[in-house]
Amino acid sequence: MTARADTIARHTVEQATRPAAERTTPPDPAGAAEPSAPVTEPALELLVHGVGGTTPEEMLDAPSTVRVTGDETAAVYRRECDVDAESRPRDYLDRPVPEAYVWCNLTSGNASRALWLLLLPFMVVNLAHWMRPSARSARSRTVRAHGLLVRLAGLTLTVLLVAAATEVALDLLAWQCAGTGACSDGRSWLRFLSPDASGGGWWSQPGRRLALAAAVPAALTALLWYLAHRTWSAYESQEPPTGERDRADSSSLASPGFWYGRRFVARLRAAHTAAGLLTVAAAVCAPAARHDRAPGGPAVLAALGWALEAALVAGGLAAVWVVSRRGRSERRLDRRLDGALRLLPLAAVVLLAAAVLYAGWSRPGWRSAGRLPGDAAFGAIALLQGLLVIALAVVAHLLYRRSPDPRTVLRGLGAPAVALLACALGGVMTGGVAQRVADWLDGGGTPGSIAGPPALLTWQASVIPPLLLIVAVLVAVLAVRTGRRTRRGLAAVATDYPGEPQDDARTRRIAATRARAALTDSAPAAVGVIAAVTLLFGAGALAGAWATGETPTAATDGGWAFVAGAARSSQALGSWLIGLGFILFVTWGRRAYRDASARRTIGILWDVGTFWPRAAHPFAPPCYAERAVPDLTWRMATWTAATDGRLVLSGHSQGSVLAAAATWQLAPATRRRVALLTYGCPLERLYGRWFPAHFGPAALEGLHREAVCWRNLYRATDPIGGPVRVTGPEVDRLLKDPLAYGRTPEHPLPAPILGHGDYQADPDFAVEREHLLARLRPAVPGPRPEPAGDPVPAEAGSAGTAAVESATAEPARESTAEPTAAPTGAAGPDTGQDQGSSGRSSG
Repeated sequence: MTARADTIARHTVEQATRPAAERTTPPDPAGAAEPSAPVTEPALELLVHGVGGTTPEEMLDAPSTVRVTGDETAAVYRRECDVDAESRPRDYLDRPVPEAYVWCNLTSGNASRALWLLLLPFMVVNLAHWMRPSARSARSRTVRAHGLLVRLAGLTLTVLLVAAATEVALDLLAWQCAGTGACSDGRSWLRFLSPDASGGGWWSQPGRRLALAAAVPAALTALLWYLAHRTWSAYESQEPPTGERDRADSSSLASPGFWYGRRFVARLRAAHTAAGLLTVAAAVCAPAARHDRAPGGPAVLAALGWALEAALVAGGLAAVWVVSRRGRSERRLDRRLDGALRLLPLAAVVLLAAAVLYAGWSRPGWRSAGRLPGDAAFGAIALLQGLLVIALAVVAHLLYRRSPDPRTVLRGLGAPAVALLACALGGVMTGGVAQRVADWLDGGGTPGSIAGPPALLTWQASVIPPLLLIVAVLVAVLAVRTGRRTRRGLAAVATDYPGEPQDDARTRRIAATRARAALTDSAPAAVGVIAAVTLLFGAGALAGAWATGETPTAATDGGWAFVAGAARSSQALGSWLIGLGFILFVTWGRRAYRDASARRTIGILWDVGTFWPRAAHPFAPPCYAERAVPDLTWRMATWTAATDGRLVLSGHSQGSVLAAAATWQLAPATRRRVALLTYGCPLERLYGRWFPAHFGPAALEGLHREAVCWRNLYRATDPIGGPVRVTGPEVDRLLKDPLAYGRTPEHPLPAPILGHGDYQADPDFAVEREHLLARLRPAVPGPRPEPAGDPVPAEAGSAGTAAVESATAEPARESTAEPTAAPTGAAGPDTGQDQGSSGRSSG
């Protein structure tokens, strides 16, 4: 197979370098020569699957497939009988050659993907960055402020995660349990840290215990850096084609550097790594410095403590400055790296080592008691996150007011709502770990032997039950609305299938499926309600913890019986729910690590959440589109250049989003050879509403104008796909589902309700595909000159350098489709601003 594919690849490259009039049928690899006469141009259907992943055999409906180009992570496959299709074009006059691009291993490939569960809050806050409303000026100060606020919120999440690790390792284990005989006596692995059990051993001093325990959060930070660096080298370092771009493109997704965030992610990684290490250093240094500044303390150590804390503050300000200084640069491929920024994590390592040495200095009279000062730290993080979310809401409102769109979710407040949920999710995860470890330590010895976690974490756990109660009420309201929508839809089902003998059960099943599919459009309101309630409850928990300094049960003890009972029940239930959630989280992650099918299920979450580049958090799961979009762009450019053939880019569900992004990245000459076929497509229904600056009405109208031809198929029973709502020539087409109401000669068995899947099973699918191919046929055989673009580097696949260069340098043929719009302006120079400020405006 490999030798045969290589033969075809070499021949197509040779054909691409010849004038169009001299191209002939490729020779048969087996040795039979074909006559040197012009042949009908070939056609290719490049299939892109959606969320959840699949196999190339399922996509191509073939028992045996061959990898044409790519690797085990993402690749293009063909049926074994189609590998040499370009050498036999006459066999494919009535149908295109099917190819499948399989990218599911980008999100659910190896077992290490299970570790991404730890990064869930980072992924959510990264989504908030891309949810800004459309703006007339993509370089405005308001747009830059939006990106800055989200990046700062992401930085607080890194500090929160590392602070939770320090709370567990330094406070609960090294400070409280090891310093209390009732807690450490039953744990032999802690006895060498206990002053009583070790007889005043070398490690029993509090500062040395803290210095040793600092290895845990420091190792967590190092693990985050390692995961970010490894995925950065595999994803962000995939360089897209550098050919000519259409300067009239209406979306920033068409910018040359949009899918190449190598430099920016490296900057963020350095800053967040430094912030994590500095958090650990502060947790080690602060208790020792506070002891040294007590009356009668050593003056030299007190001075060293002041100097070290000042250095830590300076390091923190440097990390904030790096995060705040600039955003993404997209107007060009920015291949540079900021070598000086490597010094920032190294400086943080030096400060951490200095803090460890300082805390480990002998202080014979020092004894640990109570808690470390964690209440103030966690309270400051929670307050800062709340202020950032409120400021982000103000900025988002200003942007939306300048360019309002009724389809935008929550009137432009989607970003602050999602950022708040990311912060709440981070708080629940960190608080859950601390609560579980505290209960475990306290349960092994005398109950109440340790003070436990900071009171704020207990308050935050106590608000979970009332929040879940509100969510349950919200679910009940949506269920009632769905029932009403089902009853209203019964008549519509009867209208859609006229002349059929009515079956009440069948009619209700179809109407209920349509009603449930419509719940997707109610999701923004539900998210808004949950975010608002979370903000109110979070503010109440922070106020209660700061006002009382005690847990809810202790704070209400002796008050009204009803209030005390409610506080006691909420605290107990909240602690139990956090414990259950923590157990489920660990179990889910362990299963995903061992079981590929479970990992594939979790991969659905990453398929949806990691489409966007890492613009707010470098430790978020990597953006698979930074590999997938260049893959698709390279494949389309090389194949069309080598064969001068027609190509249908066929995307289902999330694959339709990748298809649209790849179409924006194509050079104009290549784009005229490509038709876009999307089905089960969330481009407008989800992406257009939640990410209006990049998939809003202006962007989709621009894609419709710039693509040669586009057809979008959807069903009323599909909860994800929907119309793209563009004007002009018809793009959207509603398919009937089910195909038949009752038994018919064509459907002797009951036709299933397909919903979001099996679009290719509809007979209209093949009809629409043939229609698109027919529209790509050239009306005039003569060439039309195209402006020469920059040469494109060679693909490591089947076409090669000559084929890639011809995608931008060789004349293209005329198309019968409607012409693309004339350029309206040119992109300016790179401004070094936030994402959005460096891309084009969609508003």
